[in-house]
Order: sequence, then structure tokens, then C-alpha cells
Amino acid sequence: MGAGKRNDVLGAVLAGGAASRMGGLKAGALLDGRPLVDYPGESLRAGLDEVVVVAKAETGLPPLPDGVEVVVEPAEPVHPAAGVVAALRAAGGRPVLVLACDLPQVDAATVEALLAEPAGGSLVIAAAAGGRVQPLMARYEPGALGALEGFDPGCSMTSLALGLGASLVAVDGSAAVGVNDEAELEELSRRWRSSSGRAG
Repeated sequence: MGAGKRNDVLGAVLAGGAASRMGGLKAGALLDGRPLVDYPGESLRAGLDEVVVVAKAETGLPPLPDGVEVVVEPAEPVHPAAGVVAALRAAGGRPVLVLACDLPQVDAATVEALLAEPAGGSLVIAAAAGGRVQPLMARYEPGALGALEGFDPGCSMTSLALGLGASLVAVDGSAAVGVNDEAELEELSRRWRSSSGRAG
């Protein structure tokens, strides 16, 4: 285990979305010369010994860092809960801290806050930014697996997380800003260049 890193929680970057507004290639889209998927993965690896990328078999992924494995989720349904369930199954009874692959501004401090929050009986410990629950920036306890298996694909991930009695951890709003299309990618890249890059 890496010095100071935890091995009792699995880190998972969720990359199984359709990414239709990014031509289906969101995880590998370049931001400041690096694939989007690298940013949340880096923040997870700062505190966790084991990090995986969860994706569908057909998902286009860039080369991943050494030691980062791919967990393949089912082809259907296309829903974030499919990735959460696959990660929980891969975790072998451990909690899973998930981050969406399009959250490049999540930092190690945000990850640490989600790791440190006591479960207190909750199955989900989710970030909250600007009053909005962030179910793809969250820690799912092992008991969430049974509750999410057979989930209704018609339910939003937020509704599913709240249905599990999610506890909330307030985080900086910038951490929750996702990159959904090429315009947002370019705008974030421009802002990073004008401020001399990403902090940290």
C-alpha cells in the first residue's frame, strides 16, 4: 500500500456514459494536454491505494496510469448507477468513492472530506455544492449494492442516492463543475491558461 494511502476504500472513476455531446469520447478528451479521466483519477490516487475506471466494453479510453484497471459495466442500461453497481461488486465488500470522469476540478481535499465523513448509518455520503446533491462525487457504502441492484433506469442518480438516505458533505462549487461538451472543455482550458493552470 502506498504511504499514507487507504486500502479499505476503492476509488472509481465512472466513464460509462454515452457522452453524446462529446462525440462519445469524453474520457479521452484532452484538457490542458491530458485526458479528462486523468484528473479525477489523480485526486483519488492521492488518498487511495486502489483506483479503477468503470466503463462499458465499447467506451473509448486513453492509456491509463500504471496500476489503474478497467472494470467493465454492462452494455445496458446507460445510467450512472450501472457504474456504481459494477464498482461496488469489484470492491469486495469495501466502500467505493466514485467520481465522474468529467469532473476535472475535484481535488484531493474534496476526496479526503468524503473519505473522512462518518457513515452514521447512511449508505451514501455525497458531496453537495450550491445546494445541489452530487451523486457522482460520493462514497457508497457496501450496503448500497443490494439497494441499487435492479435499480429503475428511469430514476435519476440523484433520486436514487436520496432514496438511500444520502448524507451530504458541503464542497466548493468549482469541484462540481462538469465538462459536458466541446465548448465547456475549451472554456475551462482557456480559464486554466489565463490563471497559469490548475491549482495543485
